[in-house]
Amino acid sequence: MECGDIIYRSTLPQQSGLTVTAPGVSLALAAVSYLWATPGVAPGFFDMFVLAFVERRLRPSYRKEDFVLGKKIGEGAFGVVYKASLAKPKPSNPKGDLVLKKATEYGAVEIWMNERVRRACASSCADFVYGFRESLLKGKGRGEYWLIWRFEGEDTLYDLMKSKEFPYNVETKILGEVQDLPKGLERENKIVQTIMKQLLFALDSLHSTGIVHRDIKPQNIIFSEGSRTFKIIDLGAAADLRVGINYIPKEFLLDPRYTAPEQYIMSTQTPSAPSAPVATALSPVLWQMNLPDRFDIYSMGLIFLQMAFPSLRTDSSLIQFNRQLKRCEYDLDSWRKTVEPRANADLRKGFELLDLDGGIGWELLTLMIQYKARQRTSAKAALAHPYFNQEGLLGLSYMQNLRLQWFRATQKDYSDAAMWVIGLMARSGTESVGGFTEAQLQELRDIQPKKGSSQRNALASVLRLQRKVTRTLNESMNELNRQTKNIWWSRWIPKEE
Repeated sequence: MECGDIIYRSTLPQQSGLTVTAPGVSLALAAVSYLWATPGVAPGFFDMFVLAFVERRLRPSYRKEDFVLGKKIGEGAFGVVYKASLAKPKPSNPKGDLVLKKATEYGAVEIWMNERVRRACASSCADFVYGFRESLLKGKGRGEYWLIWRFEGEDTLYDLMKSKEFPYNVETKILGEVQDLPKGLERENKIVQTIMKQLLFALDSLHSTGIVHRDIKPQNIIFSEGSRTFKIIDLGAAADLRVGINYIPKEFLLDPRYTAPEQYIMSTQTPSAPSAPVATALSPVLWQMNLPDRFDIYSMGLIFLQMAFPSLRTDSSLIQFNRQLKRCEYDLDSWRKTVEPRANADLRKGFELLDLDGGIGWELLTLMIQYKARQRTSAKAALAHPYFNQEGLLGLSYMQNLRLQWFRATQKDYSDAAMWVIGLMARSGTESVGGFTEAQLQELRDIQPKKGSSQRNALASVLRLQRKVTRTLNESMNELNRQTKNIWWSRWIPKEE
């Protein structure tokens, strides 16, 4: 400080640069970990405000008249699919045959999902080119949404599984050659392992970017002849939980044959999605609270089951299996004990296939088909399972075994233990064995902290804080949902007018 002719200099040591402290480093690491935790806050903001913006400014323009429709490839709940070609090919246009889909429902949503996948994990799903909206004549109606993909093949996993030659009819497609093994369990096991590894890799890529498919089934898995891999298609029912698109808490889109028991990807008590920036910022918390990716894992487990058991590949047999599993309280081991004594040749062959290498295939299947979502494995943890190691459990290194045990520990459901601890806390300070009643808990919430009763005041403060936080969150979400103001980036999200 300078006053007149006298300069006062501090005798304290001056900092020459940034000081690194342990709390500061811990806080920085925690912030970075949160920003990159699934489904990714930092990648989400970059995707929304940079990549999506640039892509939509530079994308080409097409109309329905630019294409010549060929034969109809398929038809589903969300549209009709045609093989097509360009009427007037240009050097800048995509080469080869194309696939066109006329979306009857959720067209804008499916365009957004496919564009998100193309930017984040293009190898997991069909090669998407473009989506556009065709206005109807004379302004009647809302117009039609059309989606364009490069043609990669017509065979779905469902078509391949219908053949009596499965899985041998897939062998050269995915492995490139016929294995030097006689026909039997080991050769079939190798093919099924390769298919499952490809499917789980594609599913893990989707989940890592915050997308839950919600309609995983063999009909929605196509074989790409160019990359020789299976890819996921039909994202009309998918929910983008990074930004909250196509997610409504009390609505569900599913196929009852392949759906998980809970039917909803997140709790129905979860607030509706707020604006995209807020949803992106909160997405890691909601993801860890609900683990919505486990919904798709259950469906993938049923596909694994169908590949192992030929007799379960028809709709009627799968429906019957679902009823049997429900009667067994979704315990796969109990189902096995019920059906194995009177099993036919196909069922016995399936059990023998999964029992190879010490039963690691059966173990993975049971980890995928669980009643509680939190008890199911994730796609990333499933890929680390010894089932996908050629030498089985004995072939794992020390670090691989350690990683496997860590995955298994983090996948366990500790809700029963938590309830036991809560029960102990509730019974403390009371004479009755049953713990606090609802009236007593409400009384504790309402009392004001006073001096002289630290234990009772601490419990009352915690309960009051819990109620206040819950009320504040609900009010904030409701206020955000009531906002109708258009945000500048919303024009780059395709949606119905």
